[in-house]
Amino acid sequence: MFSFFKKKATPAPLAQAAPAELAPIVPAARESSDESPVPRSGWLDKLKQGLRRTGSGIAQVFTGTRIDDALYEELEAALLMADAGVQATQFLLDDLKRRVKDAKATDPAGVKALLADAVTELLAPLQQPLRVGEHAPTVIMVVGVNGAGKTTSIGKLTRHLAAADQKVLLAAADTFRAAAREQLLVWADRNRVEIVSQEGGDPAAVTYDAVTAGKARGCDVVIADTAGRLTTQSHLMEELKKIRRVIGKAQDGAPHEVLLVVDGNTGQNALSQIQAFDAALGLTGVIITKLDGTAKGGVLAALALWSRTRPQTLPVYFIGVGEKLEDLQTFDAREFAQALLG
Repeated sequence: MFSFFKKKATPAPLAQAAPAELAPIVPAARESSDESPVPRSGWLDKLKQGLRRTGSGIAQVFTGTRIDDALYEELEAALLMADAGVQATQFLLDDLKRRVKDAKATDPAGVKALLADAVTELLAPLQQPLRVGEHAPTVIMVVGVNGAGKTTSIGKLTRHLAAADQKVLLAAADTFRAAAREQLLVWADRNRVEIVSQEGGDPAAVTYDAVTAGKARGCDVVIADTAGRLTTQSHLMEELKKIRRVIGKAQDGAPHEVLLVVDGNTGQNALSQIQAFDAALGLTGVIITKLDGTAKGGVLAALALWSRTRPQTLPVYFIGVGEKLEDLQTFDAREFAQALLG
């Protein structure tokens, strides 16, 4: 669930509230929309369906009657197949064996429940709220490779913010790909928010103008959509660094959030992308998209373990399971662990 807040003396988190129903996703004045609140349980069903291959593979490990080396070997293979990676897989196995010993578990079903606890505990630090309202405006820079769902995620987040009476300004800083600019213009029109766009202009200049305009117009949030960049293209990554520097010149301390949108289907390559973008830009959060297809999901375990090596945990603010507005939701460690394990 989304609950947004306006600027206050004491900022509150963008957090998920009780799972009974979604917060309104369109302003009351726009009742003609055909998109209406749906129970979060419906979204959870989609998440489980998206991760069904992983879930069924892991669940099959616990269909026997014995807790022995064969079970742990099968579980190791299942976790590796789920893209958890070698280090995270070994970490979870060691943690699970400790839990089994402490709990004196005697049946595989009990071991599976303990594994759910282990995965939840590993992922829990990634579950953090995205905060807006501490700065005027809060400037969010969004990056990612082409095809990850970056612009669509921005559109969904913008609509939730606009529905909560947050004044949002978009910066179409992907100036080289006309389709990206047009797509963002559609979202701006649909959400009735303003946008700063310049065909073929300098991306850094567009973001500077947008932040300056956001300050002058009393906006709550400025979101910059940047061009898709492969981490192997160093000259293009340098452009993202330039955009980040220029945003800082437009407003001290900005950008306040640097979010990476990652395609959940890319497996261990997703972690490589996160590490590369983090080294270049200093990420503050991640959005995992497309967990509704062949995505395996185990990479979040690898991300959680790697994140422990950073000075600060890198949170997963949102995960996406489809194209609809309600298919982008806040990340919940327990929910994800249960979906991952079937």
